Amino acid sequence: MKPIVCDVFVQAPPDRVFRLASDFPRAAGRIPDIIKIEMLTPEPVGVGTKFKETRKMFGKEATETMEVAEFDPPRSYKLHANSCGTIYEFRMTFTPEGNGTRLAASFTATPVSFWARIMSPMMYMMSGFMKKCLLGDMNAIRTAAEQTAH
Repeated sequence: MKPIVCDVFVQAPPDRVFRLASDFPRAAGRIPDIIKIEMLTPEPVGVGTKFKETRKMFGKEATETMEVAEFDPPRSYKLHANSCGTIYEFRMTFTPEGNGTRLAASFTATPVSFWARIMSPMMYMMSGFMKKCLLGDMNAIRTAAEQTAH
């Protein structure tokens, strides 16, 4: 699957945007599609942190176990999940731009099992929906960062 990439501009400094975006224990209160987060490792958040994220997708609840694979405050982080024979990677980057931050996200799904490879054309068909989800999450982070900026 070709990576899904999108970005938004946030009127807040990168450290604030990063802090809010990587505050996984409190993401359910900030990002509307996330219903709950169950931390599987203690804070502080960093490489190796694991959590279960339950979000609403296609009108149903879906839970995935996520692991922080990279953590470079306030520049970037990468989450990793392995589910149903597919490896999912989600990266966020926080680049200073003028008096704010360019928040960029990329999402990839790599099928590794036979059945996941057979089903991979479905992932292509869902790419528009996935981009909409990414932008929804990013806009929620932007709103939170800009509200705390004032």
